[in-house]
Amino acid sequence: MTRISDITAVILAGGKGRRMQGMDKGLIELNDKLLIQHVISAIAPQVGQLVINANRNLQLYADLGYPIVSDTMDDYQGPLAGLLATMNSIDTPELVSVPCDGPLLPRDLVERLVMARDQAAADIAVAHDGQRLQPVYALMPTRLKQDLKAFLESGGRKIDLWYAQHQVVHADFSDTAEAFININTPQDRDKLQQGKEVS
Repeated sequence: MTRISDITAVILAGGKGRRMQGMDKGLIELNDKLLIQHVISAIAPQVGQLVINANRNLQLYADLGYPIVSDTMDDYQGPLAGLLATMNSIDTPELVSVPCDGPLLPRDLVERLVMARDQAAADIAVAHDGQRLQPVYALMPTRLKQDLKAFLESGGRKIDLWYAQHQVVHADFSDTAEAFININTPQDRDKLQQGKEVS
């Protein structure tokens, strides 16, 4: 039985923000709060610990009051590098990952990922919004860190290819598909700011 205290959440904020004109997406404001603050308020109550994976503006992220984990691989190698760095720095048996640019994430995300994984006796549970997989919304055991390290060292970078090497279950979130809206461009942010309220 997985307990909340067994789970660390990592907010992945280590990317280059290419489609956001190079801006650090987690530090963009949405409705008078940083994007990552919206994510923190949604995910923190669902887990025992929370860390932020960031590779720049480290002090600004540290000021939010959570531990910062930076990639140990150079040159922004993608979300898997952030997952590996996090697995190597935490002591809980479980890790759940969420992106820094998904401010509407479900308030029952972790509960439903755990339930889906336990029912399927799988290694990894990944959210599916009814249309597509949402690969960075996932629950996995930290015991896979050596396997992930080997995958990265062999040149692997695609998160779905690493998942495919394990028992994976898709957790059905088709009833809350809008919760997986993410902010990739300034236009996305402006549209969300004018439309749906973000707590």
